[in-house]
Amino acid sequence: MNWKNTYKDKLTTPAGAVKQIKSGDTVLLAHAAAEPKVLVEAMVENYRAYTDVTVSHMISLGQGRYAKPEMREHFCYVGWFTDPATRASIHQGHGDFTPVYFSQIPGMIRRGVFPVDVFMVMVSPPDEKGVCSVGVSCDYTMEAIRSAKTVIAQINQEMPRVGGDAYVHIDDFDWIVEASHPLPEVFWGQSGEKDMAIGRYCASLIEDGATLQLGMGGIPNAVLAALKKKKHLGIHSEMISDGAIDLIEAGVIDGSEKSIDRGKVVVNFLYGSKKLYDFVDHNPLIELKPADYTNNPLVIMKNSKFVCINSAIEVDLWGQVNAGSMGGKIYSGVGGQVDFIRGAAMSEDGRGIAIIAMRAAAVKKDGRKFSKIVGSLKAGTLVTTSQHDVDYVITEYGIAGLKGKTVKERARLLIAIADPDFREELASDFEARFGENY
Repeated sequence: MNWKNTYKDKLTTPAGAVKQIKSGDTVLLAHAAAEPKVLVEAMVENYRAYTDVTVSHMISLGQGRYAKPEMREHFCYVGWFTDPATRASIHQGHGDFTPVYFSQIPGMIRRGVFPVDVFMVMVSPPDEKGVCSVGVSCDYTMEAIRSAKTVIAQINQEMPRVGGDAYVHIDDFDWIVEASHPLPEVFWGQSGEKDMAIGRYCASLIEDGATLQLGMGGIPNAVLAALKKKKHLGIHSEMISDGAIDLIEAGVIDGSEKSIDRGKVVVNFLYGSKKLYDFVDHNPLIELKPADYTNNPLVIMKNSKFVCINSAIEVDLWGQVNAGSMGGKIYSGVGGQVDFIRGAAMSEDGRGIAIIAMRAAAVKKDGRKFSKIVGSLKAGTLVTTSQHDVDYVITEYGIAGLKGKTVKERARLLIAIADPDFREELASDFEARFGENY
């Protein structure tokens, strides 16, 4: 029980912990719902003590006060993925963005490409042996704990204890702060009829015994809702949200036919409501693995009947997918989309499927409707998934299988699943590009 004495020696206040941060340091925050809210707030409150502190992370569910214009002399946000709290700093010029595949982040931390002076993380309380769980975010957390010069842990009584490669002893923390509060929750709401139609089309491509990767949002939940009659599905994904719970409890997702990690739901982070966090707590079915495992195409390819489903902001008639920018500005990032699409293409059983699922059109704040299938991506738009990688594109109007198709064939297929209000315009784009009638 000597670890309890060590624990007491490392115990400090939030204000005391963030004094370990020095001007010029790079501070990495744990991802999404594992962001240590109390430590981040203490760091920002202590802003006068810092100049040129770089703050990095994937998604933040916090306020992102370090990314506000008034903090520019003290903090610089450099994101690997952006969110509503941080993306404006990039657009305003006092923040920055690093393009990177999610699968590569742990290795880049390990090699010092992404140096980490201070890592701040939120974890579960220690067990009788002094071992904590990183709870809802394993992705780059474990490598950051190993590689950071200083690790500050917030012990949160409400952090679920999740297994897999997610355990860390308190010896690996330099400083410990006790601060409990509910984890941030994300609610996707009810899926509309358009999303449900997309879900049904996606489900038509999913066989019994398939292993799935699902992104976040209303469409993945609609896909899950359409899978109730399937059997023996598995999960190998970046994340799961609330939508997976019903299928797991119903036995539809049991992982019994997975070719690797059989019987386990394998993810690198968890992102949802308290219902999800309670479900995964001490649940032996759920295993967290780092992103360089879950998102590694060489691992993904080993999954039999693998199906990955991701979203997009827009797709052009070449089949190029933009999932990371809007109006020539950074909106999110690549995340794991390309990791999984390439892993599916490399499937050892030759049965991997990659789906881009999105509504055919959307509506701007001013009420104007616009097509998400476009003739060409505008100048400054980032290509997330290239025309060489794209496989299936699905909207509420149908399925376009693009793999192996010529540029003319894929353009026709995409126009056929576009919103009817825009098909005539897209047909004109087709005729101007290819010099023949649509």
